[in-house]
Amino acid sequence: MTDRESAGGIIVGVDGSHGSDMAVRWAAREAAMRKATLTLVHMLHFPSEGWGSWGVTTAPLPEDFAVWQEEEGRRVIADARRVATEAVSEVTIRGEITHSRPASTLIDLSKDAQMVVVGCRGQGAVKRVLLGSVSTALVHRAHCPVAIIHDEFTDAPGSNAPVLVGIDGSRASELATSIAFDEASWRGVELVALHAWSDGDWGQYPRIDWSDVMAKAEATLTERLGAWQERYPDVVVRRIVVLDQPARHLLEESESSQLVVVGSHGRGGLADAVLGSVSTAVAHGSHTPVIVARQG
Repeated sequence: MTDRESAGGIIVGVDGSHGSDMAVRWAAREAAMRKATLTLVHMLHFPSEGWGSWGVTTAPLPEDFAVWQEEEGRRVIADARRVATEAVSEVTIRGEITHSRPASTLIDLSKDAQMVVVGCRGQGAVKRVLLGSVSTALVHRAHCPVAIIHDEFTDAPGSNAPVLVGIDGSRASELATSIAFDEASWRGVELVALHAWSDGDWGQYPRIDWSDVMAKAEATLTERLGAWQERYPDVVVRRIVVLDQPARHLLEESESSQLVVVGSHGRGGLADAVLGSVSTAVAHGSHTPVIVARQG
């Protein structure tokens, strides 16, 4: 195990939506595996421009709007706490209500967290809190790993499906590999390590022996995984090397995985693979939970 277990806890943004509930269930189990505190955060945002800034009406906000929002926030936290305890009975849970914007709040909290978990979609109109824009902001600006849980995620605890990690040899990829080995070990499942060798237009290289490229890439991938496999002898690793389109291959493999881990940026390492450019596509395109490896 890594020193992330003793770091800050798991932060999950909640808004009472179905997607939020799925994120809470996943985050509760993640916190239990890491023996970490689960913090449920609900953000209240009062638009100074009135209802019009939310696209509802140009009328001014009612005088008791703040009171209603506070009461609604407490209800959302209470419901989320119930969802978390139904998923995992033994986990320490904290609730927090803030008066701030969702993305900036979660990014700030990520400075002291092990991981931030967010649903990819939220409710609309007045109750809108967690949107795609929030998950996108976290993927690009958070100071810790970010887990994206989609509305379409099927809650299936105890699954034997593997953990999938995309590897390109960059610093972000190393962090992703570390997280993926932890997750596979905690869950007692196989780890699938996928490396996509890709550098643009294949027409630029008409004389390259692609079988030789593949052999070298597979050998380099094996070498890079060697130290990790020594550290995690309990994790069985299956290696996959493909020639191009990292996002497509990761999304295809994700359909038979229980978790995907990708780096947040970078280029280099294994034959100049490009993974950072596809992390957003994978995070938003996969129905499987995705952890984007980030660090401050």
